[in-house]
Amino acid sequence: MNNKLETISNLFDGKEIRSIWDDEKEEYYFSVVDVINALTDSSDARKYWSVLKLRLKKEGSELTTKCSQLKLKAKDGKFYNTDVLDTKGILRLIESVPSNKAEPFKLWLANLGSERIDEVFDPEIAVNRAVEYYRKKGYNDEWIKSRLNGIVD
Repeated sequence: MNNKLETISNLFDGKEIRSIWDDEKEEYYFSVVDVINALTDSSDARKYWSVLKLRLKKEGSELTTKCSQLKLKAKDGKFYNTDVLDTKGILRLIESVPSNKAEPFKLWLANLGSERIDEVFDPEIAVNRAVEYYRKKGYNDEWIKSRLNGIVD
């Protein structure tokens, strides 16, 4: 659970991105305004989001309809309703933000998408990626083999 959050947070170069875990839906939700603030030089991220929402609606994007409001803690210590998106929504938002700061994210998403498409055509690539992931986590080859065999069974 923590790894997913750390991966997303690491992309934002030290900027605070408020998030909350929904146990029922088993999904993270991220503050839209925090992501906008991290990706743009806007002095008013809320206003930027308001204008972007209108543009996205005109383009027929369903992103704004997938936006929810959850109470997140603000800098003053109080909890306020805040526009949030799940992981897929936040990644889609990043694609929609016209900013030089968003370009590294867009490139990362494109590379990730390309890798997954390659895995559709050659599933061995996915298996090799999983093996390397487990090795980096410190698991030995015997454990990895047992784990992969357990998935097949």
